[in-house]
Amino acid sequence: MEKKNVGYINKSGEVVIEPQFRKADSFSEGLAAVEKDKQWGFINTRGEWAIEPQFDRAKEFNNGISVVEKDKEWFYINTKGERLFTPDTDKIYDFNNGVAFVRNDKKIGLINTKGEVILPPTYDVIRDFDGNHARVRNDGLWGMIDKTGKLVIPVEYDDLGEMHKNVTFAKKGETYGLISNNTFKAVEGADRIWDFHNTDLTYAEKEGKIGFIDTNGKWVIEAKFDKAKAFESGLAPVYTDGAWGFINTSGDIVVQPIYNDAEVFSKSGLAPVKDGKEWGFINTKGELIIPAEYQITAGSFGGLFGGEDKGFIDGVARVRHKKSWGFLKTDGSVLGGKMYDRAELFQK
Repeated sequence: MEKKNVGYINKSGEVVIEPQFRKADSFSEGLAAVEKDKQWGFINTRGEWAIEPQFDRAKEFNNGISVVEKDKEWFYINTKGERLFTPDTDKIYDFNNGVAFVRNDKKIGLINTKGEVILPPTYDVIRDFDGNHARVRNDGLWGMIDKTGKLVIPVEYDDLGEMHKNVTFAKKGETYGLISNNTFKAVEGADRIWDFHNTDLTYAEKEGKIGFIDTNGKWVIEAKFDKAKAFESGLAPVYTDGAWGFINTSGDIVVQPIYNDAEVFSKSGLAPVKDGKEWGFINTKGELIIPAEYQITAGSFGGLFGGEDKGFIDGVARVRHKKSWGFLKTDGSVLGGKMYDRAELFQK
């Protein structure tokens, strides 16, 4: 079987690093981990070796630190390839937002980029930081810490969401509500609440139907839909009468429910919609701008009942057409006029 190599393109669709690597990861902080002759190293954006291949495996850089494996040992290196501190931990974790987990005796804590322990292993679980906060769990109950390891929401909730403008959802016993200024307030009739993400409205379930509440816990859109996803560009996908359409922030249907599936709008003003087995894209007027003839791929945004951001991210959408992968521009043309055997999401 012919071996296929991996290279890199820019957002103009130009090949900037010729396909020459058997395996390669996305760029992060100006460097990408690539494999050559069964050894991993790092290249810069010009395709030059920044760190010569010498590792059995390498992961992306975050906060100027990467996790690599050599001779069955995982450890940290800096962007010069120099070995850094070795923390007292049962497992080496990636850095994220300036901190990394450490684990001892099945408990999790935090270190900073100097290798200093800022939170001794204390919790059963610590989720990844979202901004300045991370959820923590002990004995089945959830709370929240900040980047200093300080507890900002006590560990006493059965469920807890991510922080949005100092507000998050929580479940206490059988009651769902919102926490604001560390005070829990029940939301009338709510059987479940989801994260706010990037807007001041989030979806919530009441008597088996989905509506929307604001950050004060007020129902602003009646719970009458079977399913829903996040608001973006003033519109949200909803499922009703056996099909997907879109509503505005007043709850009015502005794109009729005629689709098999639908995803949230991107900042490009386009949303993926599924007609039959294929996906196309509509604008905020509900007009089909790009015909439904693609499969779409996931990014990093949450939606109700599973799924992630799909479609346009920073002006391009990764799609599959037949057996090839490529990127669409917002006018529906293919970036660089070319499709590939494999294509990964663009990284900054």
